[in-house]
Amino acid sequence: MLPPVGGGRLRSPKLLSWLARAELTQDDEPRELLERVLHELGKPCPEEGLAALRMWGQTGDRPTAWIAGADPVYLEPRLDHLCLHSLRKTGVPPADMRPLVDHLQSTLGRDKLLGFARVGSYSYVTAQDPMDTATIPAYAIDQQPPGEFLPVGDESAAHRNLTSEVEMALHDHEVNQRRESQGEPPINSLWIWGGGRAPKQSTEPLPPLFTDDPLLRGYWKSKTGVEEGWPGNIAGCLELAVKGFIAVTPEFDDDVDLLEACLFELADVLAAKRVSKLVLLFRDGIRAEVHRSHAMRVWRRQHALLEAPA
Repeated sequence: MLPPVGGGRLRSPKLLSWLARAELTQDDEPRELLERVLHELGKPCPEEGLAALRMWGQTGDRPTAWIAGADPVYLEPRLDHLCLHSLRKTGVPPADMRPLVDHLQSTLGRDKLLGFARVGSYSYVTAQDPMDTATIPAYAIDQQPPGEFLPVGDESAAHRNLTSEVEMALHDHEVNQRRESQGEPPINSLWIWGGGRAPKQSTEPLPPLFTDDPLLRGYWKSKTGVEEGWPGNIAGCLELAVKGFIAVTPEFDDDVDLLEACLFELADVLAAKRVSKLVLLFRDGIRAEVHRSHAMRVWRRQHALLEAPA
């Protein structure tokens, strides 16, 4: 998993022609990172418990309670719809998130029936009675209307009621007043998603994983897989993995230098026959499958997905 590559981001003509020879496709459907990775491995993505897996990846311990992610968002009212803005990339400092979570716990927390908690830079809601939640995190639908991604049907009432209570509790909070006075978007809702319990730990063959993403690491822990932090380059992954691996560059590092450095390393690894093929997933939804035989496609020097917009 690499930084975005489309829209003319590549500066190196060598890399541009190398990647243009690959099998390139564009995924236009919003999907969580774990789902994209498991799809490549031919494995189904868990239908519930994603937030619990994320907490497992953060803490190293399997949570036992029902948990949902409660991620800060700004719901912007537009002329005829709401637009969801994920605040994950811009970041919400602990000085803002801590008092908001504490406020929600003091006003909406109901003993052991409902609770709000913060672990590092992520927040969660726990509930004694499970409820339907959104299945996709806010960052995957950033800048889109959220309605079609919300739970529907008779079982969605608890989710709607909780979201309404959260929005009323956050409306006039002093943190949001200060954020708006400083020109920052208010945290006027929480995106409640991925509800469920963590699965029991099992053993399943998985390639070694190198990432700092807590959800991916939590899934690997649940399968007793080998998982390490991102070492900073592809060479660091190859030192520990001899039969293939999965590497995920840092989520918010969209630097073109990192992108090109990784691609140069990967091209050399493929040419040296240290791997049989490469599957490259880019954060803008582009997918590239690269085989050594693609080097023979000398007539392909550019591709529409990689070019800058007119």
